Amino acid sequence: MPTKTLRIPTADGRADAFAAFPDGGGRHPGVLMYADGFGIRPVLREMARELAGHGYYVLVPNLFYRHGPAPVIGLPEHIGEEVRPELMARLMPLIEAHTAERVLSDAEAYLTFLTAQPEVSAGPVAVTGYCIGGLFAVRTAAAHSGQVAAVAAFHGPVGADGPDTLAEITAQVHFGHAETDLTPEALGELNRVLDAAGASYTSEIYPGTVHGFTMSDTDAFDPAGLQRHWDRLLPLLDRALADD
Repeated sequence: MPTKTLRIPTADGRADAFAAFPDGGGRHPGVLMYADGFGIRPVLREMARELAGHGYYVLVPNLFYRHGPAPVIGLPEHIGEEVRPELMARLMPLIEAHTAERVLSDAEAYLTFLTAQPEVSAGPVAVTGYCIGGLFAVRTAAAHSGQVAAVAAFHGPVGADGPDTLAEITAQVHFGHAETDLTPEALGELNRVLDAAGASYTSEIYPGTVHGFTMSDTDAFDPAGLQRHWDRLLPLLDRALADD
């Protein structure tokens, strides 16, 4: 699986990024993948390669490039609960500094860069994200409704910006929630917002999961949850992008 390390010009500098795409040349639909708060690391590269193997050019930017190249903070091979509090204490100032304005400025740069790559086909793209990256995916899809045809978010605070942002999304949507992140009542409220917006969506709680369930380098990892994520994400992308 071909991969590249790239630098994306932005309004505030240059963001380092990882890209994976299929063997054999040709052009492929583009997918912008937002990492969780821990950022680009081996598990994210593995997920990008897995997705690329299904026929997509996958771009994974370093969300916190303003603070240095990825990994912005040192990470152990396995992020266990014994180290998580200390890591989150170091990450939270970076997350809090990454305002909605920064997210949208960077999204413009990422999409411009993605669609200009010679391996990326013309037409709409998809955006997917994990944890805080799920919120960034929602913001990107809302701000670029004419360009983003599919958006997926997993264990992410997708409703954090309120119903107005969700109402701006015209892409096909899948939200996969951790059981510990969202009550059934809160899920019902979120889905009513999506219904009112006329969204084409699926939004569900993945049984038995905790926050971070897709990430195999953490204690939160749930193999069944990760497989369910692929079982939802791949058909979504196929429906939205396969004919483009």
